[in-house]
Amino acid sequence: MWHHWHPAAGSSSLRHDYQLLGRPLYKLDLSWPKNPELFTGEVFGVLVFTTDGDFLMSWNTTTLEVPHGIFVAGAGSSNPTVWITDVGNGPYGHCIKQYTPSGKLLQVLGTPGKAGSGVNPLQFDQPAEIFVHDSGEMYIVDGDGGMNNRLIKLSKEQEVLWMHGEKGQGLAQFYIPHSVTVDNAFRVWVADRGNKRIQVFNSVTGDWLGTWGSCFTEDAPYSVRLTPDKKYFVVVQLNTNQISLLDAPPVGLIGQCNVVSVIQLAEEVKPHLVDLDLKTGALYVAEIGAQQAQKFTPFSLGGSFQ
Repeated sequence: MWHHWHPAAGSSSLRHDYQLLGRPLYKLDLSWPKNPELFTGEVFGVLVFTTDGDFLMSWNTTTLEVPHGIFVAGAGSSNPTVWITDVGNGPYGHCIKQYTPSGKLLQVLGTPGKAGSGVNPLQFDQPAEIFVHDSGEMYIVDGDGGMNNRLIKLSKEQEVLWMHGEKGQGLAQFYIPHSVTVDNAFRVWVADRGNKRIQVFNSVTGDWLGTWGSCFTEDAPYSVRLTPDKKYFVVVQLNTNQISLLDAPPVGLIGQCNVVSVIQLAEEVKPHLVDLDLKTGALYVAEIGAQQAQKFTPFSLGGSFQ
């Protein structure tokens, strides 16, 4: 497992209290993880090595300061790697690191310990999240409240292919871009947190395609992830303690967002970022208020989307 948490004193109600609104798509798996007492500290992101909840290993994390976004590249392959964005301010911070599943550092994107806006060499300031496409191309949102408000696409050789880097409320401008995902129709979806909206771009050209805002009047989207069947986006809203499932639009249409289902968590749980199991569709949520991760499983037959 890659996450740290422990249930605070008397938090069992916090952990297990939730309501389903709309179409029932997910239910909480109370048996996961099996040894919650092994984890201490805040949970920023979540990454799954064993989906039945067994504890596999802990990493030597001397090269990590404040992990924020986590992404498994090549999840279904024989050679998966783990990308982690580091928003720390020390000598290892402000960069993005690639590890083996056992925690060996493979490479670093950015300039460790030096916040900046440069592209050659590449610099970040509190990079929030990375999405690595099967092609090896990378999409980075930078960042989590620092000087930069950027969406950057890198080639697999790590050269900048295109970028949107203006702070603001206009089209293709950002204020705290916090999460990014890419669908099968060459579209990039960005949780533009400070502007309470999701913006959509053409993944090849970088052209702006549309904005979703009507679903986020109460609270901003913190995460954006697709279910494995590509039918829904999973978006968490930290301040309202909600996990929302939104219809994923067909190719050629962005339209406006439509909330299909909401998992309403208890007060102060604070869901931050999510990940999904590509085989089963199980949803894992990192919660920085409750200091825990939770697993939700699909309601459909066999507990799977397939």
